[in-house]
Amino acid sequence: MQRAFFYAGLIGGGMSMFFCLVVIGSLIVGNVAVGGTVPADDGAPAMSDHPVGGDAAPVEPNPEAPAYVLRDPAAPPRAEGELHEIELVMTERQMTVADGYEQLVWTFADEVPGPVLRVKVGDVVRITLKNPDTNAMPHSIDFHSSMVAWNDEMRSINPGEELVYEFEAKYAGVYMYHCGTSPALMHIANGMFGMIIVEPAEGLPEVDHEFAFVQSEWYLGGQGQTIDITKASAGAPAPDFVVWNGIANQYADNPIQVPVGETVRVFVLNAGPSIDSSFHVVGTIFHEVIKEGIHLQEGNDGNWGSQAVDLSPAQGAIIEMRFDEDGLYPIVTHAFNFVGRGALGLFQAGDGGPGVEGGH
Repeated sequence: MQRAFFYAGLIGGGMSMFFCLVVIGSLIVGNVAVGGTVPADDGAPAMSDHPVGGDAAPVEPNPEAPAYVLRDPAAPPRAEGELHEIELVMTERQMTVADGYEQLVWTFADEVPGPVLRVKVGDVVRITLKNPDTNAMPHSIDFHSSMVAWNDEMRSINPGEELVYEFEAKYAGVYMYHCGTSPALMHIANGMFGMIIVEPAEGLPEVDHEFAFVQSEWYLGGQGQTIDITKASAGAPAPDFVVWNGIANQYADNPIQVPVGETVRVFVLNAGPSIDSSFHVVGTIFHEVIKEGIHLQEGNDGNWGSQAVDLSPAQGAIIEMRFDEDGLYPIVTHAFNFVGRGALGLFQAGDGGPGVEGGH
């Protein structure tokens, strides 16, 4: 799938702005103002021994950067049993986060986002968190699905140490987990976050297809460096990329195939760390939404539906929809200034419709 970008310059008031119109085929899905630099924020958190990605100068793409690794968007099945013993090894490694851009990321289980975990109310989750001695930084973990003391399981561990984090999943929802080591902004923005789904004790109704999307932001440091904490700390954040599942535009380049008329459930989390999300799929209406415990049910009196689900950082939702026609259905945040920065994907229903190879 080809993406086209058109630019027009505006000059006024001594400021140069450039607007990017994002086009898929003949469908206009958004625009974004880009250009300029993000000023340093003198109120940025103290970094102690944490590396700084660099100054706020634009980062040039590297044509020799490795290709990104496509993240499978399929949601995992719920784990069997009532006790779940999970080992999470934290790693620090290079990762391509968009075409031409490689960063030194910090991860849970070598992934950004970390693995999607899925349990039910009443289950016990026992995480063995490991910080290998090959790492340079202390790290920790905070499960928003848990009810445990911050100064116990959530404490930081140094390279070469491990920690057992155990909790009973008492409330259903789509929850965030993340590193909470100070400054938490740096650790989250550099890749240490993930989703845990807690189903009701009786489980969720079966549907035809399930996917998981985590929205997050990249504040680029220099090529091969950690993120730029000065950019990330700005009072008016201006991320270089806003992405689904860690990588800019990966589901625009690789549309997600779904049949026409079948029910699609998506688990959505906004990991932030700072930008709100307005999750929207162009061309359909959400018939079922559970957002932070508030439930819009299909078949309600009046047949109310939902067009977009607003999620602040660390909020999650379960959303269901169907696609009535063959065609392409863009996945966006309806904060359209970020669509041109990577928050763009596609569902392809059936053969994709007119203009798509194999479409009618």
